[in-house]
Amino acid sequence: MPLTTYHLHLTSYTKHLIANMNRQEQLDKLQQEKQFDIVIIGGGATGLGCAVDAASRGYKTLLLERDDFSKGTSSRSTKLVHGGVRYLAQGNIHLVREALAERGRLLRNAPHVCHSLGFVVPAYAWWQKWYYGFGLWLYEGLSGRLSLGKTRLLSKKHALQYLPGLSKRKLSGAVLYYDGQFDDSRLAVNLAQTATDYGAVVLNYFEVTRFVKQENKICGLVATNRTDGSETEIKARVVVNATGVFADALLQLAEGHSEQTIAPSQGIHLVVDKHTPDGQTAMMIPKTDDGRVLFAIPWHGKLLLGTTDTPVASISSNPVPLKEEIDYIIRHYNRYTRANISYGDVKSVFAGLRPLAFTGKGNNTAELPRDHVIKVMPSGLVHVTGGKWTTYRSMAEKTIDLAVQGAGLPYRSAVTKDMKIHGWSSETTGSHLDIYGSDAVFIREIMASDSSMAEKIHPLYPYTVAEVRWFAEHEMALTVEDVLARRLRLLFLDAGAAIEAAPLVARIIASCHAYSTGWVKEQVAAFEEVGKGFGGVKS
Repeated sequence: MPLTTYHLHLTSYTKHLIANMNRQEQLDKLQQEKQFDIVIIGGGATGLGCAVDAASRGYKTLLLERDDFSKGTSSRSTKLVHGGVRYLAQGNIHLVREALAERGRLLRNAPHVCHSLGFVVPAYAWWQKWYYGFGLWLYEGLSGRLSLGKTRLLSKKHALQYLPGLSKRKLSGAVLYYDGQFDDSRLAVNLAQTATDYGAVVLNYFEVTRFVKQENKICGLVATNRTDGSETEIKARVVVNATGVFADALLQLAEGHSEQTIAPSQGIHLVVDKHTPDGQTAMMIPKTDDGRVLFAIPWHGKLLLGTTDTPVASISSNPVPLKEEIDYIIRHYNRYTRANISYGDVKSVFAGLRPLAFTGKGNNTAELPRDHVIKVMPSGLVHVTGGKWTTYRSMAEKTIDLAVQGAGLPYRSAVTKDMKIHGWSSETTGSHLDIYGSDAVFIREIMASDSSMAEKIHPLYPYTVAEVRWFAEHEMALTVEDVLARRLRLLFLDAGAAIEAAPLVARIIASCHAYSTGWVKEQVAAFEEVGKGFGGVKS
């Protein structure tokens, strides 16, 4: 297929809207500025939320991410915007109430990537329906005016209408309740775009290598551009450490000691072809062998199953699913349904590490709180750990409040509660392009300018050449993995198909940036190694 150049006839206003996530322009802006009020390290949910909060208040803001936005934990979630039903069972009412309020705000502020979803909780004893129902009525009540739908008790007949694949043996009925669903790494990209819309400088593939201090207080840092090896010294009034599971390593670099603040926990998810009827109803298994809940959720035409909670001793940017974790999910799903899935049904399996706040009490990470912890360290570093995607906004607001106070910056109130996130659109066309929200019009213009841009990158999936070009030129996608794992979700949906699409995607990126054929070969080989890890443990 020829990879021709496309030309868009855009107004100056439109050019402004789509140019602010051009990486070269961000690099140029960094070289011009080099002095910021707030520098945020980490491009996951927390860091990106902090960048949006700080920039929208009018502070000169810089965000640096060592890899790609949401490469770690923030792209490997259960794809839920929720209060946390099991946190309610643990008695953490404060966290649930806060998360439910944030859930409502997020669905309102980013409807193109977030939506409500019905969940069926099967009951296999008469009393379970009432027991689960009472808890879920309470859960709904805590959401107040931000409720997503009425909780209802279902008879056995109605439960099977929602989920015909449920195991009928001893089925008494079910409870139907509503929560939120989203696409995590797409939201991460939108947050990066929102931050730049408000004037922040946002860069991926920038690694902080050392801090600059005066009288033992951080006043700046040195960062390396990993694409060319160049170093930049940056002045900062205050620095925020929002690096998730890697926060302790950066903390030790800043403070010069080995304090542990993170208790990492691994959770995995399996993706299979849908074994439920058409529709958008999910299932929650309320109690597994280790006391967790398990979800089966329709997502991008597949079924997402998860998750586990396994304490881990070491931290990796590419955690590996354990065979016993995969067996655990398959066993529980088959117990509650008639699907009888096996290893051969798994299209993709991915693992993520949760940056849980370390309490020093035992090693059962399933029982550790999901609350966030924010500290100002002796060096002045603002260190934030814990939390969850749903509460990213409120966590960012509290972090920036503390950062502003510690740095002596003039206080300005947060404005993010009702802020529309980049791409905001409530329109739906039924196209897979809907997830780009208001940016979808630009991708359609690319396709209209050249028919080859509308060609698919894989015959089984709707993703097009135009989307890849858009990512490379306007969303800072630098590698094949950036595109297939986080701008599109093909690696998470079907690892085999993603590997098959990699050569074409590499050529498209290379054509955007005039990279060599050697770069294309290296990228394809590197992605094949990553893709094998998403293939799971085969029997």
